[in-house]
Amino acid sequence: MPLESSSRRGDVPHLTVRRPGMLTTIQDAGRWGYQDRGMPIAGPMDTYSQRAANLLVGNDAGAAVLEVTLLGPELEFDSSSMVAVSGAEFAMTLDGRPLPWHTAVEVNPGGSLKFGERIRGARAYVAVSGGVLVPPVMGSRATHVASRTGGLEGRALKVGDVLPIGELATGDRIRPKPPALPEGTAHVRVLPGSHISRFGTGALDRLASLVFRVSPQSNRIGYRLEGARIEVDSYYTELISVSMPLGGIQVPRSGEPILLMADRGTTGGYPVIAVAITADLPIAGQLAPGDSLNFVPCTFEEADHALRIQDAALVGS
Repeated sequence: MPLESSSRRGDVPHLTVRRPGMLTTIQDAGRWGYQDRGMPIAGPMDTYSQRAANLLVGNDAGAAVLEVTLLGPELEFDSSSMVAVSGAEFAMTLDGRPLPWHTAVEVNPGGSLKFGERIRGARAYVAVSGGVLVPPVMGSRATHVASRTGGLEGRALKVGDVLPIGELATGDRIRPKPPALPEGTAHVRVLPGSHISRFGTGALDRLASLVFRVSPQSNRIGYRLEGARIEVDSYYTELISVSMPLGGIQVPRSGEPILLMADRGTTGGYPVIAVAITADLPIAGQLAPGDSLNFVPCTFEEADHALRIQDAALVGS
């Protein structure tokens, strides 16, 4: 049966946040084109799962979704729609019945989606057919909390927030391959960073020999890594601010590196020993505080091949 809209607020379908979870934000593909003016890109920590969730419900892959972190929300829908949750696995219910992971499901008017126990991964992505339609800022609906830009008032969601959502998407619903999720540890491939010469001969091999833990002092800006230290020479100096890449591994004087993530600043002053490859950033985005990771050197050809495989996985399983 075709889905039909029910009650509306101002003739626009919406969902209401009954419980916000730990950190639930609105994220789309990111705020591109403004880094030269100091505006971070933001967007999802796990780009694969964000795109996959959208494709499951027939949206454009870059449509705005809800990014759920560690502890999930409770959401109520005012009208019929389709919803899919990909990324981290949680125990979930829709109107009291188990909601399958990485699967598009019809939601009836008044439907209630509740998150329970987290099973694997750190961040889930809730896609609703038609997307979350808060007003775009600089061409994007992505939330960047530090600058209070985008999303809903530039902040995490709270109880009582009402979010406009689109009409049912008309695109084909595709079932991408499920995302790879870490089981408490991850291997992240890296390429040499722009300042690797500052760390001496064999720096990548030494980096690869270390195992790090994600510190509780980590966030969407970057993961502070602990449990091992990168040796820095006595002449170590910070840089005049230079541009910082997504996935860059900065090394402050302490030797405890910082892995730059979605909300990173556009510039920074710590030297970058290596850069995580694009294809492995989604699994890094699924790490929680206390999880471990190590870095594995690879070639540019291997990085390109890995990204091509990942993009092909979005076509469908």
